[in-house]
Amino acid sequence: MSAQNITESHNQQESTSGVNPKKFLLWLFIVAIIMLFAAFTSGYIVRRAEGNWMKFPLPTSMWINTIIILISSIPMIWAYRSAKQNELSKVKTGLIVTFILGLLFMGGQMVTFYDLVEIGVYFSGSNVAGSFLIIIAFAHAIHIIGGLIWLLIVLAQAFHGKVNSNNILNINLCNTYWHFIGILWVYLILFFYIYR
Repeated sequence: MSAQNITESHNQQESTSGVNPKKFLLWLFIVAIIMLFAAFTSGYIVRRAEGNWMKFPLPTSMWINTIIILISSIPMIWAYRSAKQNELSKVKTGLIVTFILGLLFMGGQMVTFYDLVEIGVYFSGSNVAGSFLIIIAFAHAIHIIGGLIWLLIVLAQAFHGKVNSNNILNINLCNTYWHFIGILWVYLILFFYIYR
């Protein structure tokens, strides 16, 4: 079976079933992540209402990290659009820049954890506010690491010429996931700003 027949078969499968199975799984995963962080932030609000809650300023590094993760969406969009136009060199460049910005975000998060400890916010049974913040930020970092691994996989596919207008699904899914974890971080930092 030729590559064209495989692509046509894939398109027919997607049109008859309505949704590609991989897209469906990604959206199920995103819903699960939303539920996880909704549980974390709901628990945070409930525990805060009970009193004995430490108030703290958000470190500047958290805001810088927010800017970095938002900017990282730009080269990701560029890479995805370039894949649809079969511009492989731009796909590679966009993915590499996105990956580097993702690494910068992770490095910035390490600085944030250090900054939090400096102001007395850390994981401890006696410091519930700090414990919640650290757990939520750490859980988000794990999802960023997943996104970075996915970026590397798509980048490897791009270097092997497997990312183009006929083979767009993986970069499409990676693009969706990367924007989601960026939006999730914006939600979290706004949440911490309001309920710190």
